[in-house]
Amino acid sequence: MSTHTGTGTGTYSVRAGEIQRDWHVIDANGLVLGRLAAEVARILRGKTKPTYSPHLDVGDHVVIVNADKIAVTGRKMTDKMYYWHTMYPGGFREKSMRDMMAKHSDRVIERAVRGMLPKTKLGRAMIKKLKVYAGPEHPHAAQNPQPLALEHTRLR
Repeated sequence: MSTHTGTGTGTYSVRAGEIQRDWHVIDANGLVLGRLAAEVARILRGKTKPTYSPHLDVGDHVVIVNADKIAVTGRKMTDKMYYWHTMYPGGFREKSMRDMMAKHSDRVIERAVRGMLPKTKLGRAMIKKLKVYAGPEHPHAAQNPQPLALEHTRLR
């Protein structure tokens, strides 16, 4: 026999149709890479919202501009290496952060954020809401992204 009174005070769970996604634009000029990536990962996951659910993608869209002007601490520009394999024999490649920033500064931020998201289907869905551009222009003006100031992530 159950003693539940049925008062309707159960746990609220957001439904897929109730998810409201906002657009944010972040100017990465002078922001520290790791601190920026951590904050962006929180926004993409939806942890900044009261409707956060770990098993749902409730996060917002994020547009990052000026990716080529990020800051890094220490000697990461010369010491940090990026590794990948082309899937061909002898296709192991490596590139320093300085070289990656020169050619693909957007990929540096994308890889940093991807590493802070879940390694599941949910994480792959979340990373699709991230758009990174090396310069100050972006093609998402129609979505009316709101500027997001992340002053606490700046290099002091």
